Amino acid sequence: MGSHMARRLAQAGYSVAAWNRTAEKAQRLSQYGVRFASTPENAASEADIVICMLSSDAACQEVLPAILDTLTPNSLLLVMSSISVAAARKQAQDAQARGIRYLDAPVSGGEAGARDGKLAIMAGGNAATFEDALPVFQILGRPTLVGEAGSGSLAKLANQMIVAGTIALIAEAFTLAKEGGVHLDRLREALNGGFADSPILEGQGLRMIEQNFTPGGPAKYQIKDSGAALSLAQSMHLTLPISETVDHLFRRMVEAGDGELDHSAVIREIQRENGLPISPPHPKA
Repeated sequence: MGSHMARRLAQAGYSVAAWNRTAEKAQRLSQYGVRFASTPENAASEADIVICMLSSDAACQEVLPAILDTLTPNSLLLVMSSISVAAARKQAQDAQARGIRYLDAPVSGGEAGARDGKLAIMAGGNAATFEDALPVFQILGRPTLVGEAGSGSLAKLANQMIVAGTIALIAEAFTLAKEGGVHLDRLREALNGGFADSPILEGQGLRMIEQNFTPGGPAKYQIKDSGAALSLAQSMHLTLPISETVDHLFRRMVEAGDGELDHSAVIREIQRENGLPISPPHPKA
């Protein structure tokens, strides 16, 4: 996703430098005029705006201290990674202490959304900072300011709860329908336009039918998000029974060895728990 985002910004006329833990991924962006940076500090050294698009709290923590020490006051730091609410709030405090403007702005839309500039961007932070970041955000997708720092990460957790629950229910519905003799491609067509229709039914539903589990969103990241949501809920003395069930389902899937597969492969766990033949992974890889 980060590669597509860097490409779009460069093609829009921004001077872009890219660093990646896998150097080759950043080097490939040179064809779009993106400068290869050998270190995070090198990427941030002349930047007015830094975008952090990494996989977790831990990954962000590895690079952000050096970036904060490199950026000049009044620079913009846009953390678009999916991270915990606590991590986002701590990052905002660290940035403010150095006079750096900060937004946590995780995204939804997957690789296709990043490629086409159609990401849903959920931003948390100061309204004036959000306005200054809009020209960049609008190249990448549709931005919405949802609250103060940390609110973007909380909105992303809500998004992931809905996504995971919907995928799990589609997997159950498809399993029931198939065992009852319904053709799944026709079921998906029949549901099109009704209340059960959604981008998840269209995309992940098709993956289930085709048994194409090449990862877009690996299941191992799903439990990172569901675990974070449940931990936050516990700290707020809330019970989320549906999300707890979905989290357990995805954890059993990962424990069974399917963590690197797309989250739509949760249908394999439904099949496994019912003693049904398991769909083979990666038939199109």
